[in-house]
Amino acid sequence: MLLIYLPNVISGLMSWSCQAGPTVKSDSPVSARLHVSGYVTSFGSLEWAKTHDAETQTSPVVSALVDGGAICVGKTVIDEMAYSIHGENKHFDTPTNPAAPERVPGGCSSGSAVAVAGGMVDFALGIDSIGGVRIPGAYCGVLAFRPSHAVSSGGVIPVAPSLDTIGWFARDPNVLRRVGHLLLRLPYADIRPPRHFYIADDCFELSKIPARRLTQVVTKSVEKLFGRQVTRVNLENYLASKISSLRNYSNGHKNGDSKFPSLLALCNAMRSLHKREFKDQHMEWINSVKPAVDARIVSNLSEDGDSDIDACQDARNKARLALGALLKDDGILVIPTALGCPPKLNAKELSSESYNSQTLCLSSLASMSGCCQVSIPLGTHDKCPISVSFIARHGGDRFLLDTVQTMYATIQEQVEILAKSNVSSKQAMNEEAAETAKEKGNAAFKEKQWQKAVNLYTEAIKLNGKVATYYSNRAAAFLELTNYRQAEADCTNAIDLEPKSVKAYLRRGTAREMMGYYKEAVEDFNHALVLEPMNKTAGVAVNRLKKLFA
Repeated sequence: MLLIYLPNVISGLMSWSCQAGPTVKSDSPVSARLHVSGYVTSFGSLEWAKTHDAETQTSPVVSALVDGGAICVGKTVIDEMAYSIHGENKHFDTPTNPAAPERVPGGCSSGSAVAVAGGMVDFALGIDSIGGVRIPGAYCGVLAFRPSHAVSSGGVIPVAPSLDTIGWFARDPNVLRRVGHLLLRLPYADIRPPRHFYIADDCFELSKIPARRLTQVVTKSVEKLFGRQVTRVNLENYLASKISSLRNYSNGHKNGDSKFPSLLALCNAMRSLHKREFKDQHMEWINSVKPAVDARIVSNLSEDGDSDIDACQDARNKARLALGALLKDDGILVIPTALGCPPKLNAKELSSESYNSQTLCLSSLASMSGCCQVSIPLGTHDKCPISVSFIARHGGDRFLLDTVQTMYATIQEQVEILAKSNVSSKQAMNEEAAETAKEKGNAAFKEKQWQKAVNLYTEAIKLNGKVATYYSNRAAAFLELTNYRQAEADCTNAIDLEPKSVKAYLRRGTAREMMGYYKEAVEDFNHALVLEPMNKTAGVAVNRLKKLFA
């Protein structure tokens, strides 16, 4: 069955269902901007919900999914008035990111991404204006699709009508594709393999994740599936050559010092359109009701700056032409979906103009050009989800959905291979560093620098705690420092790792003798003699201790 979540009016999650049909057999939710007959569309705001009546009609998109066999089970939380990209909501609480609970889920369609990532549904609907589907998809580690501007926006609360489009989340590329074919009404056609993959190296410079960690998976997958090499491009230079007017466009934003003036200018044009259209849609209500809107929204809306909307529209049209000329019918542009790991809850980045601006630089490419984009999870980095995005030309939705379906299994296979390789590589580096620390410890021991030797052996143990020699050598240094308790503990660890370590038994015997545990000391020295019958140190120690009992 197919479950659809719809952002709720009060609790953040309500349930309702209808009979499943034969066309779609998956689970899914939808966003709090989509209308459902008989319910108030909350728009992520309690005050909006209180000042608006229940809807009399259901969004055509929701109806299409239900007619296709979906079961709608609830509404999900969005950011307040769908204005942010972080997923926080003071009215309904911030949905918990299942992939990284201490971090934001991304917005504005946070609840839908969380529902899919948490396994509650097979797919979910969201709204994407400036990244509202792609960013939460990346932060929650699920597939997220922003189509070309071709999905009906009827029955949806607008934010920025010229940028708004309905998108969706899924864990399974087959589900992602089936939902796309249903919503976009795509005709049947043979799958066309992509012929060109363009990796935007400069965009990956923006990422906080090592570029190789993201791009190698794509490179290897392309080589394995299609026998092709990827093409490296500098998108900043390409856009500058195709849209020279971008360099002069700032609209009150600072981009003179940026390494990416054209990308930032495109981002600024998008933000100007977004703000202007949001004001056109909702400032009358805000001024009339005077709701307690989040301070960051108020600050953004009150910022001065004369927006040259004609220049923004010109940038949009030229961006579509430029990316269309690059990608044609068979090209894929590869960029990072977000700057890296999702920010921690209440982190400073959430209010950082620089951080938000760089994030929106990445999402502006599809938002402004009308290209379709899909965010693809690539495992984790520092225990947080990471992703890349594939972008196809405006109108290339079926091609992009087919490409994801074709490549997804191989991409995840390459993610696993890279993860194992990284573990092996890191382990080898640690082992080499541990040996170096041990050798330095040995040198310090010979120079009778006992504490320095202890510190160096400790460093070796931290790097590789599975080598008995490191513990045994540190025990020898502890004996010189008369720290017998630590020496005994280290020898025990060494024996656990290497039961035939004669030195460990001798040193533990010595430590126990110095602490007055003579019986246990004799046992250790005798064990050393079993392993090495001619060991003089052990023999002398046993005879010495036996005289104490005589």
